[in-house]
This record gives sequence, C-alpha cells and structure tokens, in this order.
Amino acid sequence: MKQQFSASDKPTIGVEWELALIDPVTRDLVPRAGDVVALVAASHPDIQLEREFLANTVELVTPVCHTVPEAIAELDKAVTAVKEAADTFGLKLWGAGSHPFSDFRNQPTSSKGSYAEIIARTQYWGNQMLIWGIHTHVGISHKERVWPIINALLTKYPHLLALTASSPGWDGIDTGYASNRTMLYQQLPTAGLPYQFQNWEQWERYMKDQDISGVINHTGSMHFDIRPAGKWGTIEVRICDSTSNLKELAAVVALTHCLVVYYDRMIDNGEELPSLQDWHVAENKWRAARYGLDAIIITSRDTDERLVTDDLKDLVETLRPIAEELECLTELNYVLEIIETGASYNRQRELFNKHGSWYPAVDAVIAEMHQ
Repeated sequence: MKQQFSASDKPTIGVEWELALIDPVTRDLVPRAGDVVALVAASHPDIQLEREFLANTVELVTPVCHTVPEAIAELDKAVTAVKEAADTFGLKLWGAGSHPFSDFRNQPTSSKGSYAEIIARTQYWGNQMLIWGIHTHVGISHKERVWPIINALLTKYPHLLALTASSPGWDGIDTGYASNRTMLYQQLPTAGLPYQFQNWEQWERYMKDQDISGVINHTGSMHFDIRPAGKWGTIEVRICDSTSNLKELAAVVALTHCLVVYYDRMIDNGEELPSLQDWHVAENKWRAARYGLDAIIITSRDTDERLVTDDLKDLVETLRPIAEELECLTELNYVLEIIETGASYNRQRELFNKHGSWYPAVDAVIAEMHQ
C-alpha cells in the first residue's frame, strides 16, 4: 500500500485550530457549527473553515504559509470572522482541550457518514470525544526524512503539551490532570503515540496491514499524535490542547516550526537525531498530561531527568538562531512568558479552587478568547 508524499521544497507551515461554540449564559456547548460556518462562508469566502467531529466545533484552517507570523495573521482574520458569526446567534468561542462539565450525551456529532461509523465502532469512548486540539503542519523535502524527524519530535512531546495543557476539568470534577484531553483521546483505536518507524518503507508496510485488517476502514488514516500528512507533504504535530488565545497558540506553533527545521538541518549535517525508548516517550506523555509545566521529564536514553520548564528555557536558547531565520523569534519568546505566568490549566484550576465552581473558569477562558 504505497503512501503518497507530496514533498515540499521549503519548510512551509499550516495550522488547524479547533474551537467550540458556547452559550455565555449556561456556559454549556452549543451544536450550531453548521450555522456559523455557513454564515462565515457567505460573508468571507476566502476564509477556510471545516466542520469537525462534533456539531459544536469549528476548525480554522490556514492556507499554506511560509512563516509563523503569516499563519497567525490568517488565524486572527478567521477567528475574528467566526466571533462575529457566533455573536449573531448569541454565542461565544471556547478554546481549551476539553470542557469541564458539558455532558457528551447532549453533544451530537456532525452529519457525516465516517463520524457515525466511528461512533458505531468505538461506542462509549468515541462518544466522549468532547475535546479540541491544535494541528501544526511543517513541509518536509523528502519522505525518508519524515520518520527520523517524527522520532526526534517525540523527545519534545512533553514540552509541547505542557505549554498548551488546558483541560483540567471533566464531568464537573478536577481530574488532577493538566491535560485530560490527552488521556481521553488515546482511548480511540487509531489514536495515540506513533510507533517509531525507521523509514518510509516500514510505514507503508504498517499502513498496508491496517488496510487489510480493516482498522482504518472507517477513518481512512491513523490519528497519531504526530503523523505524516502525505497529501500535503508535511509532518503533522497533533500533540497540543487547543488554546484560548492567539499568543499561546503562536508560541507552540513557533516552537514546532523551529524544532522541525532544527532536526531537518541535523540530517543535512550528517548528525544523529535524538530519540528515546518507547517506554520513556510514553512516560513523558503521561507526566506532561498529569503535571503540565511541573512535569519532571526523561531527557535521555540513559534516563536522565529534568524539570520540563528548565529544559524549555534551554531549548528556546538553542532554537533562537533558527527562529530569527524563520522570522518567528517574537513568537518563540512567548514560550518564556507561558513558563513565567502559567498555562491555561493553571488559570482554570486556580479559579475552580477559589470559587468551588467551574463557571468562573469557563468565563475566564471565554474572556481570553474575546478580549
């Protein structure tokens, strides 16, 4: 089963940002994405929006961009149009990894055959996918570079997740996790950590097996946390929770862009890319989901450990020259601001602990999107 890969001459960038519609009075989610998408399409035909798995979700999609500021400008334009359309229906936008109390049984999926098939197959867990994320695509020049770079990116999984973790609440309780979305999503049979393939041929053999066995009949692909997007000639990084504001989104998109280019340059220079054992990668994913910016992560194959924020500070310094070249140094430096002030899960949990209710936290997330 040959896997198409339309290689990109340059490390272009594209971003998909999943947002939900919310009633500012009840603070619950509202399944009116179809109405909002139609209204934006009529008034702004140049803006690309997609209806997603849930009928309450709108996905903002950039065109192919060359810099992070260009991508963020496209998202700024799109989110402004979506806000205006949502206001028409008395709704606001929700940007977080999940919702702290909305009942998944009251949130229908979009009317698309493949979504119905997913629910039919996955049942209870598929019905619970009340979650939203960020997908960052970076162009790759040759398919044989894809898996070495993906494996290297897995060593930075906890860094990317900790910065955007924004889903501490679920079913009315504080889960104790920074990103409960991460734990929920991996329950689906086609989701979770990718296997660390060594080359494109191994990936093709794997996908052939998935096709023959029927695993991907209902989805068409594997929904790994990082995966090849062959149609676009990119690596797609799907680790992050959705954010409530463009600044935090810009930070993680810049970090992702710089990391991919950094590892691509290592290949050019004949250097060995970093990797971790599968069990260390899985442990780091869990630690970041559980502890967020307070996670102590495994940084080497020798099981050295370090606070993720200390490692992030050094990483920003290492990537600074590439960020200058890619014109995203300002956005990369936002990483340091998140380390200093905290991520969304910190802010939500603090309000929940103070008031004993998720309402103030929901109001704060809405306000960050609409300020």
